[in-house]
Amino acid sequence: MASVSRDPITCHVLDTTTGSPAANLSVKLVCCAIPDVIFSSQTNADGRILNWQSTQGPERSEEPFVLEHGGVAGVLHYIIRNYAEKHNKPNCPAGSSIWKLQFDTGAHYGPANTFFPVVELSFLVKEGEHFHVPLLLAPYSFTTYRGS
Repeated sequence: MASVSRDPITCHVLDTTTGSPAANLSVKLVCCAIPDVIFSSQTNADGRILNWQSTQGPERSEEPFVLEHGGVAGVLHYIIRNYAEKHNKPNCPAGSSIWKLQFDTGAHYGPANTFFPVVELSFLVKEGEHFHVPLLLAPYSFTTYRGS
C-alpha cells in the first residue's frame, strides 16, 4: 500500500466521550510570524488532517504567497526553513517558529454544549522534523502532546 503524502504539520483529534475520531472538525493553522497566511482543513473520517489548504476571496482561490512558493506543502517548508531564521523572537530557539492550531470545537459540539468553543494550541516547529499534534477532546476538557 502506498503511503499518503502529508504536510510537515499534521494533527489528529479523538473525541474521548465517544472513543472515536472527531470527523469533520474545522481546524486552522497559522505561523505566528505571518498571521495573514492561514491554512485550514477539516478532519477526515479518522479525525486526521494530513494536508492543508490556503484559500482567500469569494472564489476561494489559493493565497498568492502560497502560489509563488509551489503550493501549500512548499510554503509550509519555506516558512519553517527560511522565515523562522529571519524573524526569531526571544522565546523561540534559533531556526524555529511558533505555530498555532485552532480547533472549532463549538461548531463540533454545539456552542451551548462545550466549555471550550475554540481550542487553540501554540507549539514550536523546527526545520527538518515532522510535527504531529494529537488532541484528545471532550466537551469540558482537552489534552494534547507531541505526537510522532
